[in-house]
Amino acid sequence: MSPAEHPHPLQYVNALNAALQRLIARLSAVALLLAALVMTYGVVSRYFFNAATDWQDEISVFLIVGAMFLSAAQVQSVRGHVAIDALAAILPVRANRLRQWVADLVSALFCGFFSWKSWTLFDEALTEGYRTSSNWAPPQWIPYSLMALGMSLLTVQIVLQLMPGTAPDRVNEGHA
Repeated sequence: MSPAEHPHPLQYVNALNAALQRLIARLSAVALLLAALVMTYGVVSRYFFNAATDWQDEISVFLIVGAMFLSAAQVQSVRGHVAIDALAAILPVRANRLRQWVADLVSALFCGFFSWKSWTLFDEALTEGYRTSSNWAPPQWIPYSLMALGMSLLTVQIVLQLMPGTAPDRVNEGHA
């Protein structure tokens, strides 16, 4: 194989990351469906059977938090987050690439900090045995771990997008 035929080493990391994100996106969809079913069960049991389900709110929140944070990296990989394209439409392609790179850099720094703080919160909840204040009282390390892992995956995704040769097309090449 010639050197030109060898893929960039980060492309392997990118491929593994993409496969992981596809799996997480599917699991997140299942989590959202489960949250909807749990909430529906809670409403039906209260309305028809006058039976309170204090666990259903917390488990739904845990499922939604997990789905939201864990799928954030996959959404970022397709640039699916809400964005304002006013500047992209008027800037030259080169200037828009620089703008996008700076935005990704600032996002990576913010998400890296958020990840670090999330992991410290997870550690504190785990070591101190924090629980929610409901009668069910599940451990708080569960949603904190989902938040920390999701933010870490998002940080990795943004850093990969900053690396040369691994990012998908950043801007609409049709802009002059």
